[in-house]
Amino acid sequence: MSNIVSSIEASPKPYARLGGFLYLIIIAAGFSSEFFFRGKLIVGGDPMATANNIMAAPDLWRIGIALEYICIVCTIILAMIYYYLLRPVHKELNLLAAFFRMVSIPVQAIALVYLIDALAPLTRKEYLDFYTADQLSIMATLAIKSHSNGYSASLLILGFCFLIHGYLIFKSGFLPKALGVLILFAGAGYIMHCFSFILEPSFTKWTFPIMMLPVLAGEVSLSVWLLVKGVDVEKWKLEQAKFFHKN
Repeated sequence: MSNIVSSIEASPKPYARLGGFLYLIIIAAGFSSEFFFRGKLIVGGDPMATANNIMAAPDLWRIGIALEYICIVCTIILAMIYYYLLRPVHKELNLLAAFFRMVSIPVQAIALVYLIDALAPLTRKEYLDFYTADQLSIMATLAIKSHSNGYSASLLILGFCFLIHGYLIFKSGFLPKALGVLILFAGAGYIMHCFSFILEPSFTKWTFPIMMLPVLAGEVSLSVWLLVKGVDVEKWKLEQAKFFHKN
C-alpha cells in the first residue's frame, strides 16, 4: 500500500521535463546528422559523387552515425517516460504504444549498421586495392539504400505509436488537447510517407515535405511543452489514483 501511495504522490514534472529535454536532443541530433554531417555528403542520383564525398570526409560520416546512436539511446529512455506519464489514461493502449516504439528502435538500430557498412569499402585498403571506383561507389550506395529502407520501416512502426500517443494525450486532461492533435497528425504523416516510399517511391518528394510540417510541429511543440510546463500535476495525480483503484 505504501508503494502505491508514494507512486501517486510522486510528482511527474521531473519526468516530463526530462522527457522534453531528451526530445529536444533527439530532434537536434537527428537534424544535425541529416543536414550538417552525414546527410550533406549524399548526392541523390550520383553514387560516384557520394562515394567521393564520403572518402574526402569520413569523419563527418562517422559523426552522423554517432548522432543517430545518441538518438536511439535517448529514445529508449523517452519510451519509459512516455509509459509512466500516460499510464493513467489507458493501460492497454499505453502498453501497445510502448510496444510499437520498442519495436521501432531495434529496426532503426539495425538499419544504422548499413551506414557503417557503406563506409567500409571506401576507407579500408583491402577494398580500395581490389575493387574499381565504380564498384566501390555502388557498394556504398546499396548500403545507404538499405539504411533508408530500414529507417523507413522503423518510422512506419513509430507512426502507429504516435497515433496512440496522440489519442492518449488528447484524452489525458493533464496535457493540452492541441498537443494530442498535433501528435496524431505527426503519426499520420509518418505512415503516409512510409507507405508512399514502399508503394511508389517517386511520390516521396511530395510526401516528405507534407510529412515534415506536422511532424516538426507536433514533436517540437510537445518537447517544448514538456520541458517548460510539464503536466498538470493535480489532474495527473487524480488520474493516477483512479488507475491504481481500478488495478
